[in-house]
Amino acid sequence: MSRNGSNPRSGGDKDALLSNVALLYYGEGLTQGEIAKRMQVSRATIVNMLRESRERGIVDIRVDGRHLSNSSLSRELKEKFALEDVYVSRSVSAAGKRGRAADLPLLARVAASAVRDIVKPGDRIGVAWGETIMAVSNVMASSPVEGAEVCQLIGSMISERVPASEFCAIQIANRLDARCFTLHAPGIVSSDELAGMMRQEPTIKSQLDRLTSLDVTIASVGHVGNDTHFQVAGMATLEEIELARQAGAVGILCCRYLDRDGRQMDLAPSSRLIAAELEQIRHAPKKLLAVCGRDRAEPTLAAIRGGLVTHLCVDEALANELMTAGD
Repeated sequence: MSRNGSNPRSGGDKDALLSNVALLYYGEGLTQGEIAKRMQVSRATIVNMLRESRERGIVDIRVDGRHLSNSSLSRELKEKFALEDVYVSRSVSAAGKRGRAADLPLLARVAASAVRDIVKPGDRIGVAWGETIMAVSNVMASSPVEGAEVCQLIGSMISERVPASEFCAIQIANRLDARCFTLHAPGIVSSDELAGMMRQEPTIKSQLDRLTSLDVTIASVGHVGNDTHFQVAGMATLEEIELARQAGAVGILCCRYLDRDGRQMDLAPSSRLIAAELEQIRHAPKKLLAVCGRDRAEPTLAAIRGGLVTHLCVDEALANELMTAGD
């Protein structure tokens, strides 16, 4: 959408945009002015979009008192954790669906909308890897951002759950019409010595150096259970995951272990990784963390405590879990 309120997007993209605006207004309880500020358009544009969403049947207004308590979740989380913004997607698991598997598609759409809200012309954007980031990249609408760059945060890896790690960065770059800098190295190598040598290779070093000056990061955070994607993708063994848990690791962000305070724990296989360091992510002014599933509450809290989040996108179940969590 352009600043003057015109909309050159395709019908499908426009429907997705109208749905997101309706979700923010009717689902999250944001005011028309707050939505306009997020999207950098006039309040009148938001009014027109809400009217169009009703006229086209995108919104069917029905009042259910059970949901009224959820309307302020995003504001309460923003205040509780001193974040710049929080986006909450409506959970469907309460209706007897499959929990995280059912909630992830809507969370991905809300996070994709958040990306466009956050990214500004000229931004250098670091993109991580995983099921959630893959889902976000799959549903992003085309929305060019002048002068934007996208950098891959984790070297090339594949797993049975998601395509190669560079695919996330490439897809998001394509949606933003941004230059894409993929990381021309494996995400993990066989020895510390080989990892050190590869990091000094001129091409790889120049790509890693770009990660020291990111404006935006787009990432998720995983748990440290035996079925974590970090292990499924073959980047860590079950023994390494168990040792990390015993040492106090509670989450994994960008293939780096987090302790409960969000500090990087340099445990195996950390020294063999070709990936961004947590300090590089922490240094970025805008850090979007998209997380789905109430079992990710502890890792999400760790990331927040560690200064690795400025903008948070979570599903309703996780949002409620975070609201009841202690400091």
